[in-house]
Amino acid sequence: MSSHHEKLHIVLFPWLAFGHLTPNLDLAKLIAQKGHFVTFISTPRNILRLPKLSPDLSANINFLELPLPPVDNLPEDAEATTDVPYNVVQYLKLACDALQQPLTRFLESSTPDWIFYDFVPYWVGSIASKIGIKSAYFSIFNAACLGFLGPAPALMGQDLIRTKPEDYIVKPSWVPFPSTVAWRYFEIMKISDGITDNDSGVSDMYRFGASVANCDIVVIRSCSEFEPEWLQLLEEIHRKPIFPVGQLPNTNQKSEADDDNEMWRRIKGWLDAKQKGTVVYVAFGSEAKPSQEEVNEIALGLEKSELPFFWVLRIRRGLTDPEVLTLPEGFEERTKDRGLVCTGWAPQLKILSHDSVGGFLTHSGWTSVVEAVQEEKPLVLLTFLADQGLNARLLEEKKMAYSIPRDERDGSFTSESLANSLRLVILEPKGRAYREKIKEMKDLFVNKERQDQYLHTLLDYLKDHRNR
Repeated sequence: MSSHHEKLHIVLFPWLAFGHLTPNLDLAKLIAQKGHFVTFISTPRNILRLPKLSPDLSANINFLELPLPPVDNLPEDAEATTDVPYNVVQYLKLACDALQQPLTRFLESSTPDWIFYDFVPYWVGSIASKIGIKSAYFSIFNAACLGFLGPAPALMGQDLIRTKPEDYIVKPSWVPFPSTVAWRYFEIMKISDGITDNDSGVSDMYRFGASVANCDIVVIRSCSEFEPEWLQLLEEIHRKPIFPVGQLPNTNQKSEADDDNEMWRRIKGWLDAKQKGTVVYVAFGSEAKPSQEEVNEIALGLEKSELPFFWVLRIRRGLTDPEVLTLPEGFEERTKDRGLVCTGWAPQLKILSHDSVGGFLTHSGWTSVVEAVQEEKPLVLLTFLADQGLNARLLEEKKMAYSIPRDERDGSFTSESLANSLRLVILEPKGRAYREKIKEMKDLFVNKERQDQYLHTLLDYLKDHRNR
């Protein structure tokens, strides 16, 4: 049998954030469905928190637990970004970096064909190369984000192109086409610790640069029909193969969550009682946590909108988070007939799929964007961290979403602007373009044949270019 038909063994090593773990697991499932073997590496607690595999996939996906070593300032049970306040995430990166030795031992003993790694463990590519294993940097960030970040030497500090935060709020010189994709001032200032070396010892920008520099290929959560110019730019600035792998639409919550689940029954009953297309679903993912001032404005804005709403509010990031968010006094009582605030986990995809939901107030994390498009729900954006600002510009550019007006310097917004934005996108004739555009984009994001073709092209390359 030729090597092209042999089964592959692919290792996936995502960053310890659920916005990264979930798309990595979705990719693992697609690879396993093609009969290949996947080793999915994470920490014990994260693996327990992932959705359970269906029996037909469990034979082809093996979960490998790598416990995090103790690190000063990192709580004992903290294994994901959702477990710690934002300023503690740098110590989680430090703990992740300490997994180099156990990962090396595993790779030496198991000799997989390929390892896919995330941007935080940027060191994987060079380790794999020394052992003779091919590596892929798997970016869960879209091509516009990676293209905006730019060439590896610039990210690694070898070319001093960007020396201050203000350099990140304009289109960079290497982007040859018109684009508004850039951070706004308040967005880059919130994550300025990612530009410079922090207590992890390595800046996020260096990690991105080294991840791309050290890999054999770049695999990216994108599709050429959605952002062709950005994918072409990546090939030009990195001079290595770039493989879009589709948008990886999430099927976990709809197919695997039990419809008899008591919590979902309660939520569904509440949604069933609301008029079709009127409910605002509000959720900001596992990473973003608004400030108390922002929570107050969001709450008052929802109240002023006079729309029914279902709000998933994370009141703290882990048990060591000193700031526990509270709702404005009397808010829940005043809105009890049309609003529901959930402070625990909620089945996002099932909620978005409900007919009564008419719009999604979101942080613009890409998994949430894909799920909204999948369920044809128009987007109102309120960014907080990381790639969210870049995602928002891309969505605005494509007329797929509307961002709540904010102060350019400090990012503040008013309850009135939030209420007006929600009513515009969900109800008003002026917002019809956003409602229609999401429906137009659905096939591009979730078409199964297209997704399968991307995977087929990638797997063929992986088979032909593994070390033998």
